[in-house]
Amino acid sequence: MSENMNKTILDFETVSKSGSGKIRVKCRQRNRFIPVFLAGTGILTVVSLIYLNIDWLKMASRVPDIGEVFWELGHLSFSNMDLILSSLLETISIAVLSLLYSLILGIFFGMLAAGNILKHPVLSAVVQSFFTFLRAVPTPVWVLLMLVCLGMGPEAGVAGLCVHTTAFFTKSFAQSFESIPAETIEALEATGTGRLSIFFNAVLPASIPQIVAWAGMRLETNFSECAILGMVGAGGIGYVISNSLQGYDYGTAGTAILLVFLAAYFIERIFVQIKRKFH
Repeated sequence: MSENMNKTILDFETVSKSGSGKIRVKCRQRNRFIPVFLAGTGILTVVSLIYLNIDWLKMASRVPDIGEVFWELGHLSFSNMDLILSSLLETISIAVLSLLYSLILGIFFGMLAAGNILKHPVLSAVVQSFFTFLRAVPTPVWVLLMLVCLGMGPEAGVAGLCVHTTAFFTKSFAQSFESIPAETIEALEATGTGRLSIFFNAVLPASIPQIVAWAGMRLETNFSECAILGMVGAGGIGYVISNSLQGYDYGTAGTAILLVFLAAYFIERIFVQIKRKFH
C-alpha cells in the first residue's frame, strides 16, 4: 500500500504556490501523454485528408448553397400537416417500442454478462463477446437486414433498433450490476438467499437510477436514428423528409425537421425530470 502511494506521489511535481496559499501540482506522466496524443491526432488528420482527397475549392464554392437551402427550409409549409404528424407519431412509436423490448432483453442479458450475479466466467465472457459483435455492426445495417427479412415498414425499424439497443443495454446494465458492492452480495449469500433472488431484490432495485439514465439517453438516440432510418424505408418521419427533399418541397421538409427537433427536446426534458425524482 505504501509503495503504491509513494509511486503516485512521485508522479506529481510541485509547480508553484498561488497567492491563496494553495500548491498547484502537475502530473508528469499525464503531461508526457498529451504531446504524444496531439501528435498522433495531427498525423491521423493529415493522413485522412490526403486519403479522402477533398476538393476544398469545390466545397468552398458550394458554401453559399447551404445558406440558400436553409432559407428555403425556413419557409414552413403546413399543407401536409396530417401526414407529418402521423409520421412523427409512427417514429415515436418505433423508438418507444424498440426501447421497451430492449430494456427487458438488456436486463436479462446484462444479468448473464455481469460477473457478480451468476458467477460463471465462461458464460459471462461468451455473452459479452457476442454482444460486442452486435454493437460493432451499425444500426442502419441491422435495419437494412431486417428490411430484407421483414419487408418495408416500421416492423423492420423496430427489429433493427432492438438488436443494437439490446447490445448497448447489455454492456451498460452489466457494468451497473457489477458496480454493486461485493460485500452486499456476499452478505445476502451468507443468509442462504439464491442468486436470482439477490438479483431481483437487491441488485436490480439498486441499479434502477442508472437504468433510467441509460434508458433516457438511448431513447433520444433511438428517436434520432428513427428519423434517419425512415429514409431507407423503415417508416416514420424520415421517409417524409427524404421524399420532400427529393421533390424540392422544402417547406414540408422544414416543418418535419422542426417537429423532430421539438420532439427530441421534449423527450430530453421528460427524462431529466424523471432522473431528478430518482435522485
